[in-house]
Amino acid sequence: MNKIKWRKKALRQLRRIKDRKVRSTIKNAVGTLTSFPDCRNVKRLVNHQYDYRLRVGSWRVFFTEAFEIVHIEEVKKRDERTY
Repeated sequence: MNKIKWRKKALRQLRRIKDRKVRSTIKNAVGTLTSFPDCRNVKRLVNHQYDYRLRVGSWRVFFTEAFEIVHIEEVKKRDERTY
């Protein structure tokens, strides 16, 4: 059983999400990390400043090996001007 820690920055980012349903979904998804590695939508990152990412809809939750939630960001839709 893994204990999940939150950095202040990640908690601030979570509070800034206006949609309560999305906020709740992210909290529930982070809660599933206690059963790591038996959780879905987690990917180990290579050549990235964070160790893992959890995909929650259009949101990404980045965390470290020590299960410290570091960063939350929304993935915007890509178009022809993205690249």
